[in-house]
Amino acid sequence: MTPFSVEKLGFDARAIAGLARIDKRFSNWPVVYVLDDGAQSSVYVGETVNTVARMRQHLASPSKSGLSTIRVVIDDTFNKSACLDLESHLIRWLAGDGRFTVLNGNEGIIDAAYYDRDLYRESFRDIFEQLRTEGIFDRSIPEIENGDLFKLSPFKALTPDQAIAVEDILEGLFVDLAADIGSTAVIQGQPGTGKTIIGIFLLKLLADIRDYDDLDDVQLDSIFSELFVPEHRALLDGFRMGLVVPQQSLRESIRRVFKKTPKLHPSMVLSPWDVGLGDGDYDLLIVDETHRLNRRANQSSGMRNLDYQRINEKLFGADDHAKTQLDWMKAKSRHQLLLVDREQSVRPADLPDSVLRRELEVAEAQHRRYPLTTQMRVRAGTDYVDFIRQMLRGEADANARPDFGEYDLRFFDDVGAMRRAIFAQDASRGLARLVAGYAWDWVSKKDADAYDIVLDGVSLRWNSKDTDWISSPGSLQEVGSIHTVQGYDLNYAGVIIGPDLRFDPSSGQLLLDRDSYRDKKGSENNPRLGIAFTDDDLLQYIRNIYGVLLTRGMLGTFIYVCDPDLRAYVASVLGATTARISPTSVSGGRTERTS
Repeated sequence: MTPFSVEKLGFDARAIAGLARIDKRFSNWPVVYVLDDGAQSSVYVGETVNTVARMRQHLASPSKSGLSTIRVVIDDTFNKSACLDLESHLIRWLAGDGRFTVLNGNEGIIDAAYYDRDLYRESFRDIFEQLRTEGIFDRSIPEIENGDLFKLSPFKALTPDQAIAVEDILEGLFVDLAADIGSTAVIQGQPGTGKTIIGIFLLKLLADIRDYDDLDDVQLDSIFSELFVPEHRALLDGFRMGLVVPQQSLRESIRRVFKKTPKLHPSMVLSPWDVGLGDGDYDLLIVDETHRLNRRANQSSGMRNLDYQRINEKLFGADDHAKTQLDWMKAKSRHQLLLVDREQSVRPADLPDSVLRRELEVAEAQHRRYPLTTQMRVRAGTDYVDFIRQMLRGEADANARPDFGEYDLRFFDDVGAMRRAIFAQDASRGLARLVAGYAWDWVSKKDADAYDIVLDGVSLRWNSKDTDWISSPGSLQEVGSIHTVQGYDLNYAGVIIGPDLRFDPSSGQLLLDRDSYRDKKGSENNPRLGIAFTDDDLLQYIRNIYGVLLTRGMLGTFIYVCDPDLRAYVASVLGATTARISPTSVSGGRTERTS
Protein backbone atom coordinates (compact mmCIF):
# COMPACT_ATOMS: atom_id res chain seq x y z
CA MET A 1 0.00 0.00 0.00
CA THR A 2 1.20 3.54 -0.70
CA PRO A 3 1.76 5.79 2.30
CA PHE A 4 -1.24 7.64 3.65
CA SER A 5 -1.27 11.11 5.11
CA VAL A 6 -3.31 12.78 7.84
CA GLU A 7 -4.02 16.46 7.20
CA LYS A 8 -5.04 18.51 10.26
CA LEU A 9 -6.78 21.88 10.11
CA GLY A 10 -9.36 23.98 11.88
CA PHE A 11 -13.05 23.27 11.47
CA ASP A 12 -14.02 26.69 10.14
CA ALA A 13 -15.07 28.23 6.82
CA ARG A 14 -11.68 29.77 6.04
CA ALA A 15 -9.71 26.58 6.59
CA ILE A 16 -12.20 24.56 4.57
CA ALA A 17 -12.11 27.02 1.66
CA GLY A 18 -8.35 26.46 1.47
CA LEU A 19 -8.53 22.69 1.35
CA ALA A 20 -8.72 22.44 -2.42
CA ARG A 21 -5.57 24.54 -2.72
CA ILE A 22 -3.71 22.10 -0.43
CA ASP A 23 -4.63 19.08 -2.50
CA LYS A 24 -7.08 18.76 -5.42
CA ARG A 25 -8.12 15.35 -4.08
CA PHE A 26 -10.05 17.16 -1.32
CA SER A 27 -12.69 18.04 -3.89
CA ASN A 28 -12.76 14.74 -5.80
CA TRP A 29 -11.30 11.72 -3.97
CA PRO A 30 -12.56 9.25 -1.35
CA VAL A 31 -11.26 10.10 2.12
CA VAL A 32 -12.06 9.41 5.78
CA TYR A 33 -12.14 12.28 8.27
CA VAL A 34 -12.30 12.75 12.02
CA LEU A 35 -13.89 15.82 13.61
CA ASP A 36 -13.26 16.53 17.29
CA ASP A 37 -13.86 19.34 19.73
CA GLY A 38 -10.27 19.73 20.92
CA ALA A 39 -11.36 19.03 24.49
CA GLN A 40 -11.31 15.25 24.19
CA SER A 41 -15.05 15.00 24.77
CA SER A 42 -16.81 14.64 21.38
CA VAL A 43 -15.79 13.12 18.05
CA TYR A 44 -17.44 12.41 14.71
CA VAL A 45 -16.10 10.13 11.94
CA GLY A 46 -17.18 10.25 8.29
CA GLU A 47 -16.21 9.42 4.74
CA THR A 48 -16.77 11.41 1.57
CA VAL A 49 -15.57 11.88 -2.00
CA ASN A 50 -15.82 15.68 -1.73
CA THR A 51 -14.22 16.87 1.48
CA VAL A 52 -14.84 20.56 0.89
CA ALA A 53 -18.56 20.18 0.22
CA ARG A 54 -19.02 17.74 3.10
CA MET A 55 -17.27 20.03 5.61
CA ARG A 56 -19.50 22.92 4.54
CA GLN A 57 -22.53 20.73 5.24
CA HIS A 58 -21.15 19.91 8.68
CA LEU A 59 -20.51 23.59 9.46
CA ALA A 60 -24.22 24.23 8.88
CA SER A 61 -25.28 21.39 11.19
CA PRO A 62 -26.16 22.35 14.80
CA SER A 63 -25.00 18.94 16.06
CA LYS A 64 -21.44 19.73 14.86
CA SER A 65 -21.29 23.27 16.25
CA GLY A 66 -18.99 22.34 19.12
CA LEU A 67 -16.35 20.66 16.96
CA SER A 68 -13.15 22.51 16.16
CA THR A 69 -10.58 20.29 14.44
CA ILE A 70 -10.56 18.25 11.22
CA ARG A 71 -8.20 15.38 10.48
CA VAL A 72 -8.47 14.03 6.94
CA VAL A 73 -6.97 10.63 6.10
CA ILE A 74 -6.05 10.48 2.43
CA ASP A 75 -4.41 7.75 0.38
CA ASP A 76 -3.93 7.30 -3.37
CA THR A 77 -5.27 3.75 -3.14
CA PHE A 78 -8.50 4.58 -1.29
CA ASN A 79 -11.83 3.64 -2.80
CA LYS A 80 -15.39 3.94 -1.50
CA SER A 81 -15.44 0.44 0.03
CA ALA A 82 -12.12 0.86 1.82
CA CYS A 83 -13.24 4.24 3.21
CA LEU A 84 -16.53 2.83 4.51
CA ASP A 85 -14.57 0.04 6.17
CA LEU A 86 -12.02 2.40 7.74
CA GLU A 87 -14.83 4.68 8.92
CA SER A 88 -16.52 1.72 10.64
CA HIS A 89 -13.28 0.60 12.27
CA LEU A 90 -12.48 4.06 13.61
CA ILE A 91 -15.99 4.47 15.02
CA ARG A 92 -15.79 1.10 16.79
CA TRP A 93 -12.30 1.77 18.14
CA LEU A 94 -13.24 5.26 19.34
CA ALA A 95 -16.34 3.95 21.12
CA GLY A 96 -14.25 1.19 22.72
CA ASP A 97 -11.44 3.52 23.75
CA GLY A 98 -13.80 5.71 25.73
CA ARG A 99 -11.75 8.89 25.49
CA PHE A 100 -14.36 10.65 23.34
CA THR A 101 -18.12 10.47 23.08
CA VAL A 102 -18.87 9.27 19.54
CA LEU A 103 -21.54 11.42 17.87
CA ASN A 104 -22.20 9.02 14.98
CA GLY A 105 -25.27 6.88 14.58
CA ASN A 106 -24.77 3.12 14.34
CA GLU A 107 -26.88 2.39 11.25
CA GLY A 108 -23.92 2.59 8.88
CA ILE A 109 -21.41 0.27 10.56
CA ILE A 110 -20.50 -2.32 7.95
CA ASP A 111 -18.29 -5.38 7.51
CA ALA A 112 -18.54 -5.85 3.74
CA ALA A 113 -16.12 -7.82 1.61
CA TYR A 114 -14.19 -5.97 -1.12
CA TYR A 115 -11.05 -6.37 -3.19
CA ASP A 116 -7.81 -6.49 -1.14
CA ARG A 117 -9.70 -5.99 2.13
CA ASP A 118 -7.04 -7.75 4.23
CA LEU A 119 -4.33 -5.55 2.75
CA TYR A 120 -6.31 -2.38 3.46
CA ARG A 121 -7.01 -3.49 7.01
CA GLU A 122 -3.29 -3.83 7.67
CA SER A 123 -2.96 -0.14 6.81
CA PHE A 124 -5.88 0.73 9.13
CA ARG A 125 -3.70 -0.17 12.09
CA ASP A 126 -1.00 2.22 10.87
CA ILE A 127 -3.63 4.95 10.51
CA PHE A 128 -4.84 4.17 14.04
CA GLU A 129 -1.31 4.56 15.41
CA GLN A 130 -0.86 7.88 13.64
CA LEU A 131 -4.13 9.17 15.11
CA ARG A 132 -3.08 7.82 18.49
CA THR A 133 0.11 9.87 18.41
CA GLU A 134 -2.10 12.91 17.76
CA GLY A 135 -4.17 12.25 20.85
CA ILE A 136 -7.29 10.76 19.25
CA PHE A 137 -6.85 7.43 21.05
CA ASP A 138 -5.54 6.61 24.52
CA ARG A 139 -5.17 2.85 24.35
CA SER A 140 -3.79 0.31 21.91
CA ILE A 141 -6.06 -1.74 19.63
CA PRO A 142 -5.69 -4.95 21.72
CA GLU A 143 -6.47 -3.01 24.90
CA ILE A 144 -9.54 -1.49 23.26
CA GLU A 145 -10.82 -4.72 21.76
CA ASN A 146 -10.45 -6.59 25.06
CA GLY A 147 -12.58 -4.04 26.92
CA ASP A 148 -16.30 -4.02 27.70
CA LEU A 149 -16.76 -0.62 26.04
CA PHE A 150 -15.80 -2.25 22.75
CA LYS A 151 -17.47 -5.63 23.21
CA LEU A 152 -20.78 -4.20 24.42
CA SER A 153 -20.81 -1.12 22.19
CA PRO A 154 -23.83 -0.42 19.95
CA PHE A 155 -21.39 0.41 17.16
CA LYS A 156 -21.23 -3.07 15.71
CA ALA A 157 -21.24 -4.52 12.22
CA LEU A 158 -24.14 -6.95 12.30
CA THR A 159 -24.04 -10.40 10.76
CA PRO A 160 -26.57 -11.03 7.96
CA ASP A 161 -28.96 -12.93 10.24
CA GLN A 162 -28.70 -10.20 12.89
CA ALA A 163 -29.32 -7.43 10.34
CA ILE A 164 -32.35 -9.23 8.91
CA ALA A 165 -33.75 -9.69 12.41
CA VAL A 166 -33.23 -6.02 13.33
CA GLU A 167 -34.83 -4.77 10.10
CA ASP A 168 -37.84 -7.08 10.43
CA ILE A 169 -38.32 -6.31 14.14
CA LEU A 170 -38.29 -2.55 13.55
CA GLU A 171 -40.58 -2.69 10.54
CA GLY A 172 -43.05 -4.75 12.58
CA LEU A 173 -42.70 -2.41 15.56
CA PHE A 174 -43.54 0.67 13.49
CA VAL A 175 -46.58 -1.05 12.00
CA ASP A 176 -47.75 -1.99 15.51
CA LEU A 177 -47.12 1.50 16.86
CA ALA A 178 -49.15 3.03 14.04
CA ALA A 179 -52.01 0.58 14.72
CA ASP A 180 -51.65 0.90 18.52
CA ILE A 181 -51.17 -2.87 18.88
CA GLY A 182 -48.94 -4.52 21.48
CA SER A 183 -46.37 -7.14 20.47
CA THR A 184 -43.84 -9.68 21.69
CA ALA A 185 -40.90 -10.85 19.57
CA VAL A 186 -38.23 -13.41 20.45
CA ILE A 187 -34.60 -13.65 19.39
CA GLN A 188 -33.22 -17.13 19.98
CA GLY A 189 -29.58 -18.13 19.75
CA GLN A 190 -26.76 -20.13 21.28
CA PRO A 191 -23.93 -18.51 23.25
CA GLY A 192 -21.92 -16.15 21.08
CA THR A 193 -24.57 -15.44 18.44
CA GLY A 194 -24.90 -11.83 19.55
CA LYS A 195 -28.26 -11.65 21.30
CA THR A 196 -27.09 -8.97 23.72
CA ILE A 197 -25.47 -7.01 20.87
CA ILE A 198 -28.80 -6.92 19.01
CA GLY A 199 -30.55 -5.57 22.09
CA ILE A 200 -28.03 -2.77 22.56
CA PHE A 201 -27.86 -2.04 18.83
CA LEU A 202 -31.65 -1.74 18.58
CA LEU A 203 -31.90 0.76 21.41
CA LYS A 204 -29.25 2.99 19.84
CA LEU A 205 -30.84 2.74 16.40
CA LEU A 206 -34.29 3.60 17.77
CA ALA A 207 -32.86 6.57 19.66
CA ASP A 208 -31.18 7.81 16.47
CA ILE A 209 -34.41 7.47 14.47
CA ARG A 210 -36.29 9.32 17.19
CA ASP A 211 -33.79 12.18 17.49
CA TYR A 212 -32.19 12.60 14.05
CA ASP A 213 -32.07 16.19 12.84
CA ASP A 214 -29.75 15.85 9.87
CA LEU A 215 -30.37 13.27 7.14
CA ASP A 216 -26.91 14.06 5.81
CA ASP A 217 -25.52 12.07 8.74
CA VAL A 218 -27.51 8.93 7.83
CA GLN A 219 -25.70 6.36 5.71
CA LEU A 220 -27.97 6.23 2.69
CA ASP A 221 -26.63 2.85 1.54
CA SER A 222 -27.38 1.25 4.93
CA ILE A 223 -30.25 -1.24 5.04
CA PHE A 224 -31.65 0.83 7.92
CA SER A 225 -31.60 4.22 6.15
CA GLU A 226 -35.23 3.92 5.01
CA LEU A 227 -36.31 3.81 8.66
CA PHE A 228 -35.21 7.43 9.11
CA VAL A 229 -38.48 9.09 8.04
CA PRO A 230 -40.66 11.71 9.74
CA GLU A 231 -43.49 9.20 10.26
CA HIS A 232 -41.29 6.94 12.37
CA ARG A 233 -39.82 9.87 14.25
CA ALA A 234 -43.34 10.96 15.15
CA LEU A 235 -44.26 7.46 16.35
CA LEU A 236 -41.24 7.51 18.66
CA ASP A 237 -42.06 10.88 20.20
CA GLY A 238 -42.00 10.36 23.97
CA PHE A 239 -41.10 6.69 23.42
CA ARG A 240 -39.88 5.11 26.66
CA MET A 241 -37.62 2.09 26.29
CA GLY A 242 -35.28 0.04 28.45
CA LEU A 243 -32.91 -2.91 28.44
CA VAL A 244 -33.59 -5.42 31.22
CA VAL A 245 -30.47 -7.34 32.30
CA PRO A 246 -31.02 -9.93 35.06
CA GLN A 247 -27.31 -10.45 35.86
CA GLN A 248 -25.88 -7.76 38.11
CA SER A 249 -22.33 -7.90 36.76
CA LEU A 250 -23.30 -7.59 33.09
CA ARG A 251 -25.84 -4.89 33.95
CA GLU A 252 -23.17 -2.64 35.44
CA SER A 253 -20.89 -3.15 32.42
CA ILE A 254 -23.65 -2.16 29.99
CA ARG A 255 -24.49 0.91 32.07
CA ARG A 256 -20.90 2.12 31.60
CA VAL A 257 -21.33 1.73 27.84
CA PHE A 258 -24.60 3.67 27.86
CA LYS A 259 -22.97 6.45 29.86
CA LYS A 260 -20.56 7.01 26.94
CA THR A 261 -23.18 6.71 24.19
CA PRO A 262 -25.17 9.76 23.02
CA LYS A 263 -28.96 9.39 23.22
CA LEU A 264 -28.62 6.44 25.58
CA HIS A 265 -28.43 6.72 29.37
CA PRO A 266 -27.40 4.34 32.18
CA SER A 267 -30.91 4.62 33.63
CA MET A 268 -32.19 2.73 30.57
CA VAL A 269 -30.37 -0.42 31.81
CA LEU A 270 -32.68 -2.06 34.31
CA SER A 271 -32.94 -5.00 36.66
CA PRO A 272 -36.27 -6.86 36.72
CA TRP A 273 -36.80 -5.29 40.15
CA ASP A 274 -36.31 -1.80 38.70
CA VAL A 275 -39.11 -2.50 36.25
CA GLY A 276 -41.49 -3.95 38.82
CA LEU A 277 -40.91 -1.34 41.51
CA GLY A 278 -40.55 1.67 39.22
CA ASP A 279 -43.18 4.21 38.31
CA GLY A 280 -44.69 4.41 34.86
CA ASP A 281 -44.83 1.96 31.98
CA TYR A 282 -42.54 1.39 29.02
CA ASP A 283 -43.28 1.41 25.33
CA LEU A 284 -40.55 -1.19 24.72
CA LEU A 285 -38.59 -3.48 27.00
CA ILE A 286 -35.77 -5.53 25.55
CA VAL A 287 -35.07 -8.40 27.96
CA ASP A 288 -31.55 -9.81 27.79
CA GLU A 289 -31.03 -13.40 28.99
CA THR A 290 -34.79 -13.82 29.43
CA HIS A 291 -34.14 -17.36 30.68
CA ARG A 292 -32.50 -15.78 33.78
CA LEU A 293 -35.66 -13.99 34.88
CA ASN A 294 -37.07 -15.42 38.10
CA ARG A 295 -40.20 -17.27 38.94
CA ARG A 296 -41.61 -17.02 42.46
CA ALA A 297 -38.97 -18.60 44.69
CA ASN A 298 -36.95 -17.85 47.79
CA GLN A 299 -35.01 -14.74 46.79
CA SER A 300 -31.54 -13.61 47.84
CA SER A 301 -32.88 -11.66 50.84
CA GLY A 302 -36.01 -11.22 52.92
CA MET A 303 -36.44 -7.76 51.42
CA ARG A 304 -36.49 -9.20 47.91
CA ASN A 305 -39.15 -11.71 48.95
CA LEU A 306 -41.23 -8.80 50.22
CA ASP A 307 -40.56 -6.85 47.01
CA TYR A 308 -41.79 -9.79 44.94
CA GLN A 309 -45.04 -9.82 46.90
CA ARG A 310 -45.46 -6.03 46.62
CA ILE A 311 -44.86 -6.04 42.87
CA ASN A 312 -47.38 -8.84 42.31
CA GLU A 313 -49.97 -7.01 44.38
CA LYS A 314 -49.27 -3.73 42.58
CA LEU A 315 -49.47 -5.21 39.07
CA PHE A 316 -52.04 -7.98 39.45
CA GLY A 317 -54.06 -7.02 42.54
CA ALA A 318 -52.91 -10.04 44.53
CA ASP A 319 -49.76 -12.03 45.26
CA ASP A 320 -50.30 -14.73 42.68
CA HIS A 321 -47.40 -17.18 43.12
CA ALA A 322 -47.77 -18.29 39.51
CA LYS A 323 -46.67 -14.86 38.26
CA THR A 324 -43.07 -14.61 37.08
CA GLN A 325 -40.80 -11.69 36.35
CA LEU A 326 -41.68 -12.19 32.69
CA ASP A 327 -45.27 -11.39 33.64
CA TRP A 328 -43.95 -8.17 35.18
CA MET A 329 -42.27 -7.26 31.87
CA LYS A 330 -45.50 -7.77 29.95
CA ALA A 331 -47.57 -5.86 32.49
CA LYS A 332 -45.18 -2.91 32.42
CA SER A 333 -44.61 -2.57 28.68
CA ARG A 334 -46.58 -2.41 25.45
CA HIS A 335 -43.91 -4.16 23.40
CA GLN A 336 -41.30 -6.72 24.41
CA LEU A 337 -38.28 -8.23 22.70
CA LEU A 338 -37.10 -11.37 24.51
CA LEU A 339 -33.53 -12.64 24.03
CA VAL A 340 -33.54 -16.36 24.80
CA ASP A 341 -31.37 -19.46 25.01
CA ARG A 342 -33.20 -22.22 26.89
CA GLU A 343 -29.92 -24.03 27.58
CA GLN A 344 -28.49 -21.15 29.59
CA SER A 345 -30.88 -21.41 32.56
CA VAL A 346 -28.61 -22.19 35.50
CA ARG A 347 -30.75 -22.06 38.66
CA PRO A 348 -34.10 -23.51 39.76
CA ALA A 349 -35.38 -19.97 40.36
CA ASP A 350 -34.94 -19.19 36.64
CA LEU A 351 -37.98 -19.21 34.39
CA PRO A 352 -39.22 -22.77 33.88
CA ASP A 353 -38.51 -24.30 30.49
CA SER A 354 -42.24 -24.66 29.85
CA VAL A 355 -42.63 -20.86 29.93
CA LEU A 356 -39.74 -20.32 27.54
CA ARG A 357 -41.07 -23.02 25.20
CA ARG A 358 -44.47 -21.35 25.14
CA GLU A 359 -42.98 -17.96 24.27
CA LEU A 360 -41.03 -19.50 21.41
CA GLU A 361 -44.10 -21.31 20.09
CA VAL A 362 -46.27 -18.18 20.17
CA ALA A 363 -43.57 -16.09 18.52
CA GLU A 364 -43.12 -18.75 15.83
CA ALA A 365 -46.87 -18.79 15.13
CA GLN A 366 -46.87 -15.00 14.80
CA HIS A 367 -43.72 -15.00 12.60
CA ARG A 368 -41.84 -13.12 15.30
CA ARG A 369 -39.20 -15.67 16.28
CA TYR A 370 -35.76 -14.79 14.97
CA PRO A 371 -33.14 -17.55 15.23
CA LEU A 372 -29.48 -16.48 15.19
CA THR A 373 -27.06 -19.01 13.77
CA THR A 374 -23.80 -17.15 13.08
CA GLN A 375 -21.22 -17.76 15.81
CA MET A 376 -19.56 -14.43 16.67
CA ARG A 377 -17.63 -15.40 19.80
CA VAL A 378 -16.05 -18.83 19.50
CA ARG A 379 -13.66 -19.00 16.57
CA ALA A 380 -14.41 -22.72 16.20
CA GLY A 381 -17.98 -21.85 15.22
CA THR A 382 -21.35 -23.42 15.95
CA ASP A 383 -19.88 -26.91 15.53
CA TYR A 384 -17.91 -26.36 18.73
CA VAL A 385 -20.93 -25.16 20.72
CA ASP A 386 -22.99 -28.13 19.49
CA PHE A 387 -20.16 -30.55 20.31
CA ILE A 388 -19.75 -29.19 23.86
CA ARG A 389 -23.47 -29.55 24.52
CA GLN A 390 -23.41 -33.09 23.15
CA MET A 391 -20.44 -33.89 25.39
CA LEU A 392 -22.30 -32.62 28.45
CA ARG A 393 -25.25 -34.86 27.55
CA GLY A 394 -22.95 -37.85 27.22
CA GLU A 395 -23.68 -38.07 23.50
CA ALA A 396 -20.38 -36.91 21.97
CA ASP A 397 -18.48 -39.28 19.70
CA ALA A 398 -14.73 -38.90 19.32
CA ASN A 399 -14.97 -40.34 15.81
CA ALA A 400 -17.46 -37.64 14.82
CA ARG A 401 -15.68 -34.69 16.38
CA PRO A 402 -15.78 -31.69 14.02
CA ASP A 403 -12.67 -29.93 12.80
CA PHE A 404 -12.27 -26.87 15.02
CA GLY A 405 -9.58 -25.33 12.81
CA GLU A 406 -7.12 -23.13 14.69
CA TYR A 407 -9.24 -23.01 17.84
CA ASP A 408 -6.98 -23.72 20.81
CA LEU A 409 -8.79 -26.53 22.65
CA ARG A 410 -6.60 -28.24 25.25
CA PHE A 411 -7.15 -30.86 27.92
CA PHE A 412 -5.12 -30.72 31.16
CA ASP A 413 -4.62 -33.28 33.91
CA ASP A 414 -2.91 -30.76 36.20
CA VAL A 415 -4.50 -27.51 37.39
CA GLY A 416 -1.12 -25.87 37.89
CA ALA A 417 -0.19 -26.49 34.26
CA MET A 418 -3.52 -25.10 33.05
CA ARG A 419 -3.13 -22.06 35.26
CA ARG A 420 0.34 -21.38 33.87
CA ALA A 421 -1.04 -21.70 30.34
CA ILE A 422 -3.78 -19.18 31.16
CA PHE A 423 -1.16 -16.78 32.57
CA ALA A 424 0.85 -17.12 29.36
CA GLN A 425 -2.16 -16.43 27.15
CA ASP A 426 -3.16 -13.44 29.25
CA ALA A 427 0.33 -11.99 28.89
CA SER A 428 0.19 -12.57 25.14
CA ARG A 429 -3.43 -11.86 24.18
CA GLY A 430 -5.14 -10.58 27.32
CA LEU A 431 -8.54 -11.63 28.70
CA ALA A 432 -7.55 -15.14 29.79
CA ARG A 433 -9.21 -16.31 33.02
CA LEU A 434 -9.83 -19.40 35.13
CA VAL A 435 -13.48 -20.28 35.73
CA ALA A 436 -15.14 -23.20 37.49
CA GLY A 437 -18.41 -24.83 38.38
CA TYR A 438 -19.79 -23.92 41.79
CA ALA A 439 -18.41 -27.06 43.47
CA TRP A 440 -16.52 -25.43 46.34
CA ASP A 441 -17.67 -23.27 49.23
CA TRP A 442 -16.89 -19.55 48.99
CA VAL A 443 -14.87 -19.43 52.21
CA SER A 444 -12.77 -16.43 51.15
CA LYS A 445 -15.88 -14.25 50.99
CA LYS A 446 -15.70 -13.95 54.78
CA ASP A 447 -12.03 -14.78 55.29
CA ALA A 448 -9.79 -13.06 52.75
CA ASP A 449 -6.82 -15.19 53.81
CA ALA A 450 -8.60 -18.49 53.16
CA TYR A 451 -8.50 -20.53 49.98
CA ASP A 452 -11.61 -22.01 48.40
CA ILE A 453 -10.28 -24.50 45.87
CA VAL A 454 -7.26 -26.74 46.41
CA LEU A 455 -6.34 -29.05 43.52
CA ASP A 456 -3.05 -30.73 42.62
CA GLY A 457 -1.30 -28.72 45.32
CA VAL A 458 -2.57 -25.43 43.88
CA SER A 459 -4.60 -23.15 46.17
CA LEU A 460 -7.15 -20.85 44.54
CA ARG A 461 -9.78 -18.33 45.57
CA TRP A 462 -13.14 -17.53 44.08
CA ASN A 463 -13.76 -14.12 42.52
CA SER A 464 -13.39 -11.33 45.05
CA LYS A 465 -15.81 -9.09 43.12
CA ASP A 466 -19.42 -9.69 42.13
CA THR A 467 -19.47 -7.05 39.38
CA ASP A 468 -17.07 -6.55 36.47
CA TRP A 469 -14.86 -9.32 37.84
CA ILE A 470 -13.19 -10.06 34.51
CA SER A 471 -11.73 -6.54 34.30
CA SER A 472 -10.84 -6.24 37.98
CA PRO A 473 -7.11 -6.06 38.88
CA GLY A 474 -6.93 -9.38 40.75
CA SER A 475 -9.09 -11.50 38.47
CA LEU A 476 -6.20 -13.29 36.77
CA GLN A 477 -5.21 -14.77 40.15
CA GLU A 478 -8.77 -15.86 40.96
CA VAL A 479 -11.43 -18.25 39.69
CA GLY A 480 -14.70 -16.89 38.29
CA SER A 481 -18.06 -18.54 38.75
CA ILE A 482 -21.02 -18.72 36.38
CA HIS A 483 -22.42 -15.58 38.00
CA THR A 484 -19.39 -13.48 37.00
CA VAL A 485 -18.92 -14.61 33.40
CA GLN A 486 -22.33 -15.35 31.87
CA GLY A 487 -22.83 -12.89 29.02
CA TYR A 488 -19.11 -11.98 28.76
CA ASP A 489 -16.40 -12.85 26.24
CA LEU A 490 -12.92 -14.10 27.08
CA ASN A 491 -10.04 -14.73 24.72
CA TYR A 492 -9.10 -17.87 26.66
CA ALA A 493 -11.08 -19.70 29.33
CA GLY A 494 -9.50 -22.27 31.63
CA VAL A 495 -12.49 -24.29 32.83
CA ILE A 496 -12.38 -26.46 35.95
CA ILE A 497 -15.18 -29.02 35.83
CA GLY A 498 -15.70 -29.73 39.51
CA PRO A 499 -16.80 -32.86 41.37
CA ASP A 500 -20.44 -31.78 41.08
CA LEU A 501 -20.44 -33.43 37.63
CA ARG A 502 -19.46 -37.10 37.39
CA PHE A 503 -19.57 -39.91 34.85
CA ASP A 504 -20.74 -43.51 35.14
CA PRO A 505 -18.67 -45.68 32.77
CA SER A 506 -21.10 -48.59 33.01
CA SER A 507 -24.11 -46.59 31.79
CA GLY A 508 -22.23 -43.96 29.82
CA GLN A 509 -24.26 -41.28 31.60
CA LEU A 510 -23.23 -38.02 33.25
CA LEU A 511 -24.38 -37.78 36.87
CA LEU A 512 -24.96 -35.11 39.46
CA ASP A 513 -23.09 -35.21 42.78
CA ARG A 514 -25.55 -33.15 44.78
CA ASP A 515 -23.30 -32.99 47.86
CA SER A 516 -20.55 -31.35 45.81
CA TYR A 517 -22.78 -28.63 44.37
CA ARG A 518 -22.29 -25.66 46.71
CA ASP A 519 -24.57 -23.00 45.23
CA LYS A 520 -27.34 -22.92 47.83
CA LYS A 521 -29.65 -20.98 45.54
CA GLY A 522 -28.82 -23.43 42.79
CA SER A 523 -30.22 -26.48 44.55
CA GLU A 524 -32.94 -25.42 46.96
CA ASN A 525 -36.52 -26.60 46.51
CA ASN A 526 -39.44 -24.27 45.92
CA PRO A 527 -42.06 -24.78 48.65
CA ARG A 528 -44.05 -21.74 47.47
CA LEU A 529 -44.84 -23.56 44.25
CA GLY A 530 -44.70 -27.03 45.76
CA ILE A 531 -41.69 -28.06 43.67
CA ALA A 532 -38.95 -30.42 44.85
CA PHE A 533 -36.09 -30.53 42.36
CA THR A 534 -34.81 -34.00 41.52
CA ASP A 535 -31.23 -34.94 40.72
CA ASP A 536 -32.20 -34.99 37.04
CA ASP A 537 -33.51 -31.42 37.32
CA LEU A 538 -30.32 -30.17 38.95
CA LEU A 539 -28.17 -32.14 36.52
CA GLN A 540 -29.68 -30.15 33.67
CA TYR A 541 -28.80 -26.86 35.39
CA ILE A 542 -25.23 -28.02 36.00
CA ARG A 543 -24.91 -29.12 32.37
CA ASN A 544 -26.08 -25.68 31.36
CA ILE A 545 -23.55 -24.04 33.71
CA TYR A 546 -20.65 -25.91 32.17
CA GLY A 547 -22.10 -25.30 28.72
CA VAL A 548 -21.84 -21.56 29.42
CA LEU A 549 -18.34 -21.76 30.93
CA LEU A 550 -17.01 -23.86 28.05
CA THR A 551 -18.24 -21.36 25.46
CA ARG A 552 -16.66 -18.17 26.87
CA GLY A 553 -13.31 -18.45 25.09
CA MET A 554 -13.11 -16.77 21.70
CA LEU A 555 -9.66 -18.08 20.81
CA GLY A 556 -9.34 -21.11 23.03
CA THR A 557 -10.68 -23.23 25.88
CA PHE A 558 -8.59 -25.23 28.36
CA ILE A 559 -10.29 -27.98 30.34
CA TYR A 560 -9.49 -29.71 33.64
CA VAL A 561 -11.84 -32.32 35.09
CA CYS A 562 -11.95 -33.41 38.75
CA ASP A 563 -13.89 -36.68 38.55
CA PRO A 564 -11.55 -39.43 37.22
CA ASP A 565 -14.22 -41.20 35.17
CA LEU A 566 -15.51 -37.95 33.69
CA ARG A 567 -11.90 -36.97 33.00
CA ALA A 568 -11.40 -40.15 30.99
CA TYR A 569 -14.66 -39.60 29.07
CA VAL A 570 -13.89 -35.96 28.22
CA ALA A 571 -10.33 -36.83 27.21
CA SER A 572 -11.61 -39.60 24.96
CA VAL A 573 -14.20 -37.49 23.13
CA LEU A 574 -11.73 -34.63 22.73
CA GLY A 575 -9.16 -37.04 21.37
CA ALA A 576 -6.75 -35.92 24.10
CA THR A 577 -3.85 -37.98 25.38
CA THR A 578 -3.25 -37.55 29.10
CA ALA A 579 -0.45 -38.59 31.40
CA ARG A 580 -1.16 -41.43 33.79
CA ILE A 581 -2.23 -40.00 37.13
CA SER A 582 -3.65 -41.41 40.29
CA PRO A 583 -7.39 -41.19 40.90
CA THR A 584 -8.38 -38.23 43.05
CA SER A 585 -10.95 -37.97 45.78
CA VAL A 586 -12.44 -34.59 46.51
CA SER A 587 -13.65 -33.65 49.96
CA GLY A 588 -14.66 -30.14 50.91
CA GLY A 589 -12.09 -27.74 49.54
CA ARG A 590 -9.22 -30.23 49.27
CA THR A 591 -8.10 -32.76 46.72
CA GLU A 592 -6.00 -35.68 47.93
CA ARG A 593 -4.19 -38.22 45.77
CA THR A 594 -4.85 -41.84 46.62
CA SER A 595 -2.99 -44.89 45.60
